[in-house]
Amino acid sequence: MPVASPADVRRAAARLVRADGRAFTVVLVVNALAAVAGLAGPWLLGRIIDEVRAGGGAGAVDRLALGIVVCALAQLLLARWARYAGHRFGERTLARVREQFVDRALALPASVVERAGTGDLTTRGTADVAAVGTTLRDTGPELLVCTAQALFVLGAVFAIDPLLGAVGVLGLTPIWCALRWYLRRARAGYLAEGAATSDVAEIVAATASGARTVEAFRLQESRIAASRDALEVSRRTRFHTLYLRSVFFPVIEVSYSLPVAGVLLLGGVLHARGATSLGAVVAAALYLRQFTDPLDQILMRVEQLQSSGASFARVEGLARAPRSVPEGGGPIPADARIDVTGARYAYERGGEVLRGVDLTVRPGERLAVVGPSGAGKTTLSRLLAGVDAPTAGSVTVGGVPVAGLEPEALRRQVVLVTQEHHVFLGTIRDNLLIAEPSAPDERLWAALAAVGAADWVRELPGGLDAETGGDRRRTDGSQAQQLALARVVLADPHTLILDEATALLDPATARHTERALAAVLEGRTVIAIAHRLHTAHDADRVAVMEDGRLTELGTHEELVRAGGAYAALWATWHGEPSGTA
Repeated sequence: MPVASPADVRRAAARLVRADGRAFTVVLVVNALAAVAGLAGPWLLGRIIDEVRAGGGAGAVDRLALGIVVCALAQLLLARWARYAGHRFGERTLARVREQFVDRALALPASVVERAGTGDLTTRGTADVAAVGTTLRDTGPELLVCTAQALFVLGAVFAIDPLLGAVGVLGLTPIWCALRWYLRRARAGYLAEGAATSDVAEIVAATASGARTVEAFRLQESRIAASRDALEVSRRTRFHTLYLRSVFFPVIEVSYSLPVAGVLLLGGVLHARGATSLGAVVAAALYLRQFTDPLDQILMRVEQLQSSGASFARVEGLARAPRSVPEGGGPIPADARIDVTGARYAYERGGEVLRGVDLTVRPGERLAVVGPSGAGKTTLSRLLAGVDAPTAGSVTVGGVPVAGLEPEALRRQVVLVTQEHHVFLGTIRDNLLIAEPSAPDERLWAALAAVGAADWVRELPGGLDAETGGDRRRTDGSQAQQLALARVVLADPHTLILDEATALLDPATARHTERALAAVLEGRTVIAIAHRLHTAHDADRVAVMEDGRLTELGTHEELVRAGGAYAALWATWHGEPSGTA
């Protein structure tokens, strides 16, 4: 997945601020007022010292002391208001970031997500968005408050005596040097840490989802080794950012005392020569001592900003990911005819999977694609569904490249259903309404009946309102697959591609479901990637794939009579009904 550049991150942050500009202005103004109120204390204390040295009475001291109390109370109230306004601004902005992330993630082509890995996308949507949220909710408002305080404090020192102010700023030089050293290295370090975290999440997710395969092929050791390697890389990246912090913070902690010491030394010399009053020196020293707290918070927040800035770059990077055709763009297919012409396809880390496939699927036709494992059947189904584009040749529907259709138009033309399925948290009704939000219960029951799921849904407590998914009632593989197929019925696609979509159903249920689907989708194109040859037997035509090529095409009877590869598969399957092809 791409990572946004610093310029892109700044522009995105500016857009978020403009989206809630009034609230941001309120935060700035209240922070400034709180900072101004905080300036009164040291100045009034300096006045008290000068009054006492001049022989002033207790009344003058009491009045000045009361002013200190009033200003401190005002600062407390204004700072609390500033933080409240800042947190509200942060929460609203975080909501926009989350919604934008979901919109962008859903708009990503499936091929992009698969190449990047679900671990990367998951980490960006969880850990990275959470880091951005912490900045918006806590770090951002705190940084504004402390920055306003620090600027006003430095301004007050210069107002008392420009020479003392210059000495105070000069004492900050080591902090400036340490900050520059840290900032040059921090962004790259935190980006590497985020990428390593994504790799760990990807390996854990892949191992967990493929646990049965790992056990079946005895891959435990290799998966453990891969996990350890990823964790080691993650450990090294975290230790690198820890090293940056361990150099940065000790330097600035030691440097805090330099401005105060410089002002006291120079102030003492100036006071001895009568160039300034003792109260002015004390006030300047107190201001610089007061300056330490907001500066410390600023530097700590800057460190957090580097981490969250890297997270924001990863979150904002989705905007730079490849997109489908923009909504509303692109030509409209003239009809439902699908043409595959000289289609070739090669995966990035593998050889060529399809080697010049030519195929025409007529509107309303039921086509079965059969062949041994690795023949390229699933890859062909992905090209037909527009998930991937061919590396050579073309795949069109109605004369328009399928992969070039904008998402809404593509969904109206072609829907791909695979063995992979998901039951979402919520009720059975919620899971079905994803496909057609306005569907009444009658249509929901009809869709369930079409895929043979109505009976077991009626037996659930609550029927359509039965809670499912997650830790609630768990559906088995066949039930989850039936729900997925029911969503397809509700979506009423123009062309349906079934990539072994009934593989988890028992043979009798699978055949019933496929026949029911065929009845529901009468007059529509159905392309079935078949591993049970009864699907091919019921199809209008059968396409046989071997080694990435289309080797046979015809009706079931024609191919059996031809005595080729399909006839051999049929004879084997027909002699052993429990086998697969």
